Amino acid sequence: MRTRPHSLGVLALALAAALPTAPPSADAATLAGVTMPDSESAGGEELVLNGMGLRSKFFIKVYVGGLYLTERQTSADRVLAADAPRIMVMHYLYGVSKDQLCEGWDEGLEDNTPNASAEVKQGFTTLCGWMAPIDKGEDLRLTYVPGTGTTVTAVGQDKGTIPGKEFADALLRCWIGPDPGPGEGFKKAVLGG
Repeated sequence: MRTRPHSLGVLALALAAALPTAPPSADAATLAGVTMPDSESAGGEELVLNGMGLRSKFFIKVYVGGLYLTERQTSADRVLAADAPRIMVMHYLYGVSKDQLCEGWDEGLEDNTPNASAEVKQGFTTLCGWMAPIDKGEDLRLTYVPGTGTTVTAVGQDKGTIPGKEFADALLRCWIGPDPGPGEGFKKAVLGG
């Protein structure tokens, strides 16, 4: 008996449908060519990607930031009031120097936490001391866990942990405070706007 060519195609499709398939990839979101997973974990809790924003300066795309929270939130005040795990991830699209990073945080602290305590200011000094240049394609992750503090991971290396919610809030205010360094558009985007 002779098999028709189209019968082989039907047989191949039937066999392919019967075979187990690979599990679907994790859901993800993409902005400016940067893809971030829809969820992360910190402090034993599952966090959801609340939003992603693009930081630009003088028409240069500097980084894409993603904010992960225990539940979706659009209010900066509520995010800061909650003592819950959170992660801020920045994926750099343009290389930055240590001085540029430190200058941004210093301005962010001054603009958004003008009466910062000596302890918070010391935390920012420590953070700056851990920094090195970050190249295009590299990440900076700031993971806050209640009772532990903010763990800083730059270019895949844990730099250390700075204790205290007061520091964690002052740092996050650099992006979602009343005068965010990356601008109101970025703030609105990471707050799911």
